[in-house]
Amino acid sequence: MAQNRPPRTFMGRGSFSEAIRIAEVLRKETVGGALLLLATVVALVWINSPASDSYEALRGYTIGPEVLHLRLSLETWAADGLLAVFFFVVGLELKREFVAGDLRDPSRAALPILAALGGVAVPSLVYVLVNLGTGGGALRGWAVPTATDIAFALAILAIISTHLPTGLRTFLLTLAVVDDLVAVTVIGIFYTAQLHLLPLLGALVPLGLFALAVQRRIRWWWLLLPLAAATWALVHASGVHATVAGVLLGFTVPVTRSRAAGGPGAGPGLAEHFEHLLRPVSAGVAVPLFAFFASGVAVGGLTGLGESLGDPVALGVIAGLVLGKPIGIFGTAWLTARFTHAALDDELSWLDVLGVSVLGGVGFTVSLLIGDLAFAAGSAADQHVKVGILTGSLGAALLAGVLVKSRDRTYRRIEAAVTADEDGDGVPDVYQQPRPPRGE
Repeated sequence: MAQNRPPRTFMGRGSFSEAIRIAEVLRKETVGGALLLLATVVALVWINSPASDSYEALRGYTIGPEVLHLRLSLETWAADGLLAVFFFVVGLELKREFVAGDLRDPSRAALPILAALGGVAVPSLVYVLVNLGTGGGALRGWAVPTATDIAFALAILAIISTHLPTGLRTFLLTLAVVDDLVAVTVIGIFYTAQLHLLPLLGALVPLGLFALAVQRRIRWWWLLLPLAAATWALVHASGVHATVAGVLLGFTVPVTRSRAAGGPGAGPGLAEHFEHLLRPVSAGVAVPLFAFFASGVAVGGLTGLGESLGDPVALGVIAGLVLGKPIGIFGTAWLTARFTHAALDDELSWLDVLGVSVLGGVGFTVSLLIGDLAFAAGSAADQHVKVGILTGSLGAALLAGVLVKSRDRTYRRIEAAVTADEDGDGVPDVYQQPRPPRGE
């Protein structure tokens, strides 16, 4: 007679080592999110002040070697150069998750990956439905509301002082990471106007040399930095957005040390070293500076704001972020759990999943990047899509704040339980005892 097994659970707290890693990653992203918010506010105030001309002059100031066709504006350097650092860290994070993190287990990876894909597909569909009859190239912005900005989302959590459990934080981080992978794929395929094969093929040479060096655990910055820069420059020259180079470089870095380099259990690969080194640069410098240059949109008072919000492009972005994101994420997670007979962790409820799903609608950094690629700089659509991103992200943040804060008493109770360490050995007691089967 077959023995009844308890249903498989998801969004649990995981291992103590994974909880420590997630907490460290999110702590850095939270600081970066605060700087991102500050940079955005400064840009909006400056561009809408009498000194707006100086902001535009700064944003348009060009610098770089003309002979290499890299004399670019500061705004372009921020979007193509600094965000390549951000996407390099994304590449490291993605590879780590699939090689040594939670996503290496297909049964655990299925739900957050499918939920993230639902959170990409549904907002795109919502945007398209709103703009079917708009014309004027409005449908080029279909991918704008697909991204989740983890730094912005975490800054919102910090502001409302919530105590989100590790399982939900891991789910949110996974959503954002998979979103970023989809975003860079979309950018490379759908937002490449002209493709020049020669420099793209040429980029394989420094990329291959970089991969060979990091596989041999070489950390010489004077070697790795020029190889990375050459890869970036050649991808930029090919017509593919240069941030793709960042992800490709990140994918080459080993997550674990090979047998030849010390055998099993010899320690982590260079990915952890580079992530520790560059995540503060990405979160604290690259993303805030990009936000500073990208989010400066002249609202034009209530009249201008009303005109922007009346544009179907802005409305599509807002609807995609505020409605499409939570419907896609929550709906896909619920359906996946139902059809795979998985059960939500005992400590959580579906209201918690809904709160995180709404928080996933805080799409900022990558949404601004895609908006810049979709519409001509300085055009009405370009200005309106930025208003839509800012409004939609703010709306999603406020709704998520209400939902998440309503559960904060439960989160505090969970936090107290998972941090109790009565024996004083540095490892919370809850991680040292087996969890009872669901229902006991």
